[in-house]
Amino acid sequence: YNWHVIPNIDGHNPDAILQAIKEAKAVTDKPSLLCCKTIIGYGAPNLAGTEKTHGAPLGEDEVAGARKKLGWNYPAFVIPNDVYAAWDAREKGTAAEASWQDKFNAYQQKYPELAAELLRRINQKLPAHWQEKSKSFIQTANREGESIATRKASQKALNQYGALLPELVGGSADLSESNCTHYSLSKDINREQPGGNYIYYGVREFGMSAIMNGIALHGGFIPFGGTFLVFCDYARNAVRLSALMKQRVIYVYSHDSIGLGEDGPTHQPIEHASMLRLTPNMSVWRPCDVVETAVAWKKAIEHVNGPTALLLTRQTTPHETRDENTLNQIERGGYILKDCGGTPDIILIATGSEVSLAVQAFEQLTAQGKKIRVVSMPSTDVFDAQDAAYRESVLPAAIRKRIAIEAGATGYWYKYVGLDGTVIGIDRYGESAPAKAVYQALNITTEHIIQTCGDYL
Repeated sequence: YNWHVIPNIDGHNPDAILQAIKEAKAVTDKPSLLCCKTIIGYGAPNLAGTEKTHGAPLGEDEVAGARKKLGWNYPAFVIPNDVYAAWDAREKGTAAEASWQDKFNAYQQKYPELAAELLRRINQKLPAHWQEKSKSFIQTANREGESIATRKASQKALNQYGALLPELVGGSADLSESNCTHYSLSKDINREQPGGNYIYYGVREFGMSAIMNGIALHGGFIPFGGTFLVFCDYARNAVRLSALMKQRVIYVYSHDSIGLGEDGPTHQPIEHASMLRLTPNMSVWRPCDVVETAVAWKKAIEHVNGPTALLLTRQTTPHETRDENTLNQIERGGYILKDCGGTPDIILIATGSEVSLAVQAFEQLTAQGKKIRVVSMPSTDVFDAQDAAYRESVLPAAIRKRIAIEAGATGYWYKYVGLDGTVIGIDRYGESAPAKAVYQALNITTEHIIQTCGDYL
């Protein structure tokens, strides 16, 4: 792979390690790989070289033997003065920081606008016109009422927000066209264009996610990367670390349900939305149309204390009509999309592509004189963070006849429908067939929603 490799270094010999480092630093045209040979538990007289030194204390006798073997003649937890002095870089660090500050002050005087932009990005602040511009885009999307797949809606959002945020750095794990992560302002990062903003990661979901963590930790950039939702399994431990470290990393997960159709059960996510929602610090959005997708991207960019997962459809979803008040409620994670006059008999709660099924059921049941409310719940964690009064206004505790509808695992939704409620979902793997046929086969249909309401009423 064209690395400079230094093999068989004695990993217990500081001089050998230092010599290898010097050799590697002298190589300027390729990366270096230093291979150190070590013995686990080196120095322990009886346990060195065994797994017993990995996860348990050595014990007093082995510690005493190791100290003798290593020539370490100091009491426990005592750091010799010469070692402490060698590691104490406070004076050197203070001087380095002062020097950097002097240089930055000079830069700030010469280039005040660039310096201000740099500080904005480092401090995770959004541009002054962010709220105005993002709101205008959302309102325009609502007026135009386009019916497209939410993965395409995501690309439209990137075209708008990317123009406002030069710090966006995107990419995909070899699925750029399918994820729609490559947008109008994308500039591929390569040998000829190292200053670009789009990375072709190759088929390495874990590597992509780990690299995005590194970009976020570096600061000054907002990384996002795409793959199919089902493939977040490959990246699970890196995604978990995004959440554990509370880093602003945006995961674009398209092909979010059985709606991807003929690729079959291996590619049709079932448990994945619930898994991501159950991950601490992870914010999850599953928007139903172009408007909710625009809001989801806005909220993901504004969410600086953790990662966000955007779950997006392969198939086209219809635009849902909203007035200005309803439009403003989307940011609260769950809101009343359709309502009856007076107190509803049943509340339908839906996400993503299944919102349109709930709306169709609402229209048919309303025509029959039934009192139905439809709640779109694109983000459960954002809804849960709202004040109690708002949550009660959307899901009144007194209305216990509730049906949650999502083409995925059902268990998560009982926190919203309770013991008296029902969940229309999927607790098995999918089928290989066109999307409509799979939905029909797995009983995720308007007819099933209407029948379930009829059973209640």
